[in-house]
Amino acid sequence: MVARIWRGATAVDDAQEYVRYLRRTSIKAYAETPGNRGAWIFWREVDGRAEFLTLSLWASAQAIAGFAGPDIDRAVFYPEDNRYLIERVLTVAHYEVEQA
Repeated sequence: MVARIWRGATAVDDAQEYVRYLRRTSIKAYAETPGNRGAWIFWREVDGRAEFLTLSLWASAQAIAGFAGPDIDRAVFYPEDNRYLIERVLTVAHYEVEQA
């Protein structure tokens, strides 16, 4: 299994709406992609902004490509991301997942 992690930040006042937006866009797209094993949204307030981390689990790198395209290290963005994001990481991190 492979974990895919992305990071970004919004204004604190936009945090709850951004969570709803993520659920309608990326989290929904993850769930609709064969090989997705789940997704989570983490966020916290730090220094007057809301930092976000999304974590999704995938059966394989090939499954991730079904969502992200051939360059699986490139982050996927949606049309309204510009409205919310004050900071975004353009790449994602992938980790092999081993059960403890």
